[in-house]
Amino acid sequence: MHNQTTYISRRATGATFVRNRNTVRHTKRSLGSISQIVIVGMLTLVFGLIYVAEGTKATGFDYEISSVEAEITEMNAKKDDLAVEKARLNSVATAENSSVAAAMENATVTGYATE
Repeated sequence: MHNQTTYISRRATGATFVRNRNTVRHTKRSLGSISQIVIVGMLTLVFGLIYVAEGTKATGFDYEISSVEAEITEMNAKKDDLAVEKARLNSVATAENSSVAAAMENATVTGYATE
């Protein structure tokens, strides 16, 4: 016959302990106040760095947007200048091709007024 000894818990929970089996009593561990302060400080530091990094990205985008807007303003000014030049050239071409301008005589200088 096999003789096996069992150990009974003092707590009277009905749990039995058998020979050659590891039994472990777990104790609840908690962090100390200094560890908690260090963890909160590290989390604050990490979130602060993330906030600063995102703010820097937004500033970089702002600079890019302002440079693109300046370029757009410059292009619009050039467009307006070209529109004026086009209108001037069209008016000269229209005047040269008109029947009224064809009937006119060429201007000649006959003399200067002197006093």
